[in-house]
Amino acid sequence: MADWRWEHDPDSLLDGLPPEAVAEVERLAQEIAVRDSMVFLDGASHTGSGPGVRTESQGLVMLTYLTDVRGERIVVVQVSWFG
Repeated sequence: MADWRWEHDPDSLLDGLPPEAVAEVERLAQEIAVRDSMVFLDGASHTGSGPGVRTESQGLVMLTYLTDVRGERIVVVQVSWFG
C-alpha cells in the first residue's frame, strides 16, 4: 500500500473554519486517502480514468474531492460544515 496523501485546493479552502471543523476535515480526508490507496493498488502505474468528482460525509462535515490516482492523492475542492 502506497503512502497516499491529501491536499486541498485552493490553499484558502479551510480558512475561516472553526478548529473542530478543520480537525474533522483532516480526519475524513486522511481516511479517504487510505481507502483509495487500497482501491487503486496500481497507484502511479494506473492507466484507466479516475473516478471523477465524489462526495463523502461523516458527522458534521461533507467533502467534495477528486482522486488523483497517478498522483496517489486526493484533492479536496469543497468543504461543507454543518456545525
